[in-house]
Amino acid sequence: MKIKVMFAVAFCKCVRFAAKLMGRGSSLPGQLTLKLFPDILKYIKLPSKVIAVTGSNGKTSTLEMIAHVLKSAGLKVAYNKEGSNQIEGVTTFLLSDCTLFGKVKSDIVIMESDERFARHTFKHFKPNHLIITNLYRDQLTRNGHPEWVYDVISECMDDSMELILNADDPLVSKFGKDRDKVRYFGADRLSFDETENNSVYHDGKYCPCCKAPMEYEYYHYNHIGNYKCTNCGHKRNDTVWTITDASLEEGYVTVNGKYKIEISFSSIYHCYNTLAAFAAADIAGVSPEVAAKALSNYDLSSGRIVEFKLGAREGTLLVSKHENSISYDQSIRVATADKRGASVMVIVDAISRKYDTYETSWLWDIDFEMLKNENVREVILVGKYHEDLKLRFSFTDIDESIIKTFEKVSDAAEYLKQGEGYVYVITCFSDKHKLLELTEGGKA
Repeated sequence: MKIKVMFAVAFCKCVRFAAKLMGRGSSLPGQLTLKLFPDILKYIKLPSKVIAVTGSNGKTSTLEMIAHVLKSAGLKVAYNKEGSNQIEGVTTFLLSDCTLFGKVKSDIVIMESDERFARHTFKHFKPNHLIITNLYRDQLTRNGHPEWVYDVISECMDDSMELILNADDPLVSKFGKDRDKVRYFGADRLSFDETENNSVYHDGKYCPCCKAPMEYEYYHYNHIGNYKCTNCGHKRNDTVWTITDASLEEGYVTVNGKYKIEISFSSIYHCYNTLAAFAAADIAGVSPEVAAKALSNYDLSSGRIVEFKLGAREGTLLVSKHENSISYDQSIRVATADKRGASVMVIVDAISRKYDTYETSWLWDIDFEMLKNENVREVILVGKYHEDLKLRFSFTDIDESIIKTFEKVSDAAEYLKQGEGYVYVITCFSDKHKLLELTEGGKA
């Protein structure tokens, strides 16, 4: 068996070296290794702490922040920093960090796991701790309904794992039902919370356990908030790690009433990702003081938020996964909160990088109505699907005179260069380079 492990590790390292020279992705070495050694992860010697992150949104950003904190505390960390989060990518980074005898050299392993493929990634080993960020409506082509994703994630769990759950998401918190090894993170009532769900849809209207109507005391956003079911008793659990105060305008969160963290990006999404990273640091044994200091004003490098310059105009690109309406909603909230007054561009030029699909019904789940806001000067709809976007916007109350449409991203970029003021561009991974290659400062 030792010889098998030595060959697998050596093979993976060699393929990764060659792949880097050819500019290929981080999943290829793991993919080829698994073809030859399909159960190799069973024989890898992992460190005593293995923390995994999964969920619909926030995985990559949360993992990056966790890695930053742990490295700031002096720990050697192995993680899938390239973002390849299926079993092939996990195999690549684990074997690349191994000795020839299959022992991971780092002090701790953290990993992002695709929510749909966690059952495959964790077939041969289990993380000690599994953080679940949220479960939302997501890519229809691959993920269907959130409750289906819930069932798929459930397949990867056993009693040896401790679950670290978002208490404010009623579907995520269901994972903790009747389990002993579970802790929760979440937010207390905040100054910007709402008492009514004003979103286009309400996925928290019915209890995920018994399907009876759910009652909410307040909403942080969409269906995330303080809920309870009067029929079966499913409710928001008490939290170990808690946002006790936050201001999106001033850009900070306070955790557990004591640790103030300045956030570099004012979004409730980023608040939750920061809290999850704080929780992971605590689990890893990093002091809360060190974690708070490392997280304060940390700028993500994952490409989810990119500042750029287009002619004389400055802007921010917000990557919002296509087919994920809540991701779009949060990006729209960032743009509408900017009191300088901004142009907002929405690009839908391709639906998916992996799947051949032309499905655009998800556009009707996005709360584009929020763009009827005094802080929005104009809306620019761009891409192959600009007519689909235009039809969706015709059902809003947004003044048609401030809406412009372009089929080509280059034409829209030229139009923006002629104007003034700040620009927000909301699009997906598959389309972001189409703008960034036309800008200064941004990287495709």
